[in-house]
Amino acid sequence: MKNDKQNPPKEEEFEMEDQKQETESTPELSEAEELKMHLEALEIKSIENMDGWQRSQAEFSNYKKRVARDQEQIQQDLKGKIIKRYLEILDDLERALSNKPQDDEGQEWAQGIELVYRKLKSYMDTEGVVEMDVSAGIFDPNMHEAIAQEVSENHESGEIIEVLQSGYMIGNRVLRPAVVKVAE
Repeated sequence: MKNDKQNPPKEEEFEMEDQKQETESTPELSEAEELKMHLEALEIKSIENMDGWQRSQAEFSNYKKRVARDQEQIQQDLKGKIIKRYLEILDDLERALSNKPQDDEGQEWAQGIELVYRKLKSYMDTEGVVEMDVSAGIFDPNMHEAIAQEVSENHESGEIIEVLQSGYMIGNRVLRPAVVKVAE
């Protein structure tokens, strides 16, 4: 101990000790910095994974909605094709009823036909099939099919003169366009 008191530490020794402490603490800082950088990299990767997962969820949800919409469209198309066939029968029944006999014997037959007609019409109503109202309208190629044009003093050009075959809609879709005569 006497030696320590007699020989005080020199400045060089203090500098060496400071450097020694710095070198000892430097690896700890670099290790801490390394861990911090690793943590930041993991956080970025986590955010990327979360974003990818959310996108996948959104894409899957959109896929399910698209498939459901496509299936509904296929069902409506199939339903429309089947109902179109029944419309021909409905037309035939309307023609038969427009010429129904007036005598007693034929009247019973006509009542039977009328009963079948009403039943079929009721079925169409429950399926959402609606007859178009085109009695006094302007020709619309999306809703009507013109098979003849006539000069008419009572109607303006493009106005429907006569409905030759009823048109039907199911929902917002035209199931069958109305067949009409149009004024020139």
